[in-house]
Amino acid sequence: MEQVRQRKRDIVDSFRGGSEARLQKVEGLEVIMGDASFTGPKSLSVKSSDGSDLSLEAETFFINTGERPLIPDLAGLDDVVSGAHASRILDSTSIQELDDVPKKLIVLGGGYIGLEFGQLFQRLGSKVTIVQRGKQLAPREDAEVADEVRQICEGEGVELLLNGSAISLRADQSGAYPLVLTCAITVDSVTEVRVEGSHILLATGRTPNTDTLGLGKAGVEVDKRGHITVSPTLQTSAPHIYAIGDCHGGPAFTHVSYDDFRIIRANFIDGRKSLLSTTDRIVPYVMYTDPQLGHVGLHEHEARTKYPERTIKTATMPMSYVARALETAETRGLMKAVVDDDSQQILGFTCLGMEGGEIMSIVQVAMIGRLPYTSLQSAIFAHPTLAESLNNLWGFLK
Repeated sequence: MEQVRQRKRDIVDSFRGGSEARLQKVEGLEVIMGDASFTGPKSLSVKSSDGSDLSLEAETFFINTGERPLIPDLAGLDDVVSGAHASRILDSTSIQELDDVPKKLIVLGGGYIGLEFGQLFQRLGSKVTIVQRGKQLAPREDAEVADEVRQICEGEGVELLLNGSAISLRADQSGAYPLVLTCAITVDSVTEVRVEGSHILLATGRTPNTDTLGLGKAGVEVDKRGHITVSPTLQTSAPHIYAIGDCHGGPAFTHVSYDDFRIIRANFIDGRKSLLSTTDRIVPYVMYTDPQLGHVGLHEHEARTKYPERTIKTATMPMSYVARALETAETRGLMKAVVDDDSQQILGFTCLGMEGGEIMSIVQVAMIGRLPYTSLQSAIFAHPTLAESLNNLWGFLK
């Protein structure tokens, strides 16, 4: 585990160090490490990391402060955090700093973060229990995709408690493990379940790093979760202030933050006559379980809600129908496409399968080019590749 951790640290240090080194080479750019908050519409107070206090003024501001793990409102959590077992309470950052594999890991939350870490630590040797509040894992996904995820997790020995609401957490020296999570499992009736663990991962979501910025003094509005409200060009309610990335809500992915930068760069530096915006951009994502779950565009339920007047068709095909998957003995999962039958345009695509993100990216390029699904259906892909599955998928449209 120490070697795993060190490899992670080396990669992070390399990425961060490279970015910092490039910034230092930019003439006229000053980098200040510290905590900032607005003192007025065009002024900041900064507590720098060396202890000094700075006052800054500017005509234009860009806020890109990201998000942090959300700490759930869970009875008893504060007592455990303040006690001898504080190091056993983990989030998506601290779990990557462990020097030993937890014997029994409770994962609170069955979304993407909980699933990625849950499967990882089950494979590393933990006994993992995932507690998910809703009726399915990966709640954004269509039901058949989520059910396939469930089968993959259970097939690897992960214990799943669906429809489970955490009630309380406490330390217990008398049991087999030092932590006890009490949950209410709701199916036909409510059943109280006790889950013991050596560690617990809080994977219940993320919250924006906006609460200490003094946004009210700058006239910047936020929603009820603290996300900064922005226009399609990323402008806040204060016309001279813009917000980029996770802090303004929406899909919380690195590539979305980078695309926000692309919009800002084009509109401020490239001198475009027409402004770029976030309107109708096609957003992909990948959940890095094994196999991967790659998705782009609309899910079926989103397409039917957004376009009630259109004829929406879907095609679902198991990975066991993919020659390359059979040949490499990795047939778990499925792929699913959502199309507008009248225009033959692809509205969305999901691949839960080996290299699912790479297969998804091929479909994404077709969507960017507004190719009809028939172009993929009739394309010549090399055999045997995963891509050639895109010849056959559309035969399952209904």
